[in-house]
Amino acid sequence: MAKRNNTSRKRKKELKQKNTPSVGLIIVGIGIVLLGIAALFLMPNSSDSVNADGPTGEYSSVPMEVNFDAPELTLTNLEGEEESLEDHLGEVVMVNFWATWCPPCKAELPVLQEYYEDHADDGFTIIGIDANETQERVASFIETTDIAYPIWIDLESEGSRAFNVNSYPSSFIIDRDGTIVLAWTGQISKAMLEKHVTPVIEK
Repeated sequence: MAKRNNTSRKRKKELKQKNTPSVGLIIVGIGIVLLGIAALFLMPNSSDSVNADGPTGEYSSVPMEVNFDAPELTLTNLEGEEESLEDHLGEVVMVNFWATWCPPCKAELPVLQEYYEDHADDGFTIIGIDANETQERVASFIETTDIAYPIWIDLESEGSRAFNVNSYPSSFIIDRDGTIVLAWTGQISKAMLEKHVTPVIEK
């Protein structure tokens, strides 16, 4: 009986460790939330938070540089097929956490699609991970848009936990070696994507 209890405790401990985000990603999560909050206060005076190529005063989040290994993550796409981040090793990947109930998430979708179209031939892709919504609901919404990049379903918050995401939209750039090199929370402009993400693609 004691042996069974020890085995059970060991399995529970291993499961807890597997589902716990790394210290690095916890720091990233806290950092991008604080960055988003700071940006809201600094927005009127911050020249870097304005899209110089867009309408005057257009707000954009500003990516911050980080350096952490991307977590292992496998989810289901809108076709019901499993996909993993490992499948995209060798590409530059933007992981965008969003939801159909999130106004800024929906507002930035055309920007992300346009940027995706501009750089898809350069070994770049976007993976939109929807938060806590059914495949049917998300598929129905996507049909009303021009989104062509992969959409994954995160009904059980596996992706949100793996990346320590607490706010939407939140985005991460994974380089060709599988390292998270940029992170931000909030809506982003195309000018900011060109300024911060394009150099990662061109490396």
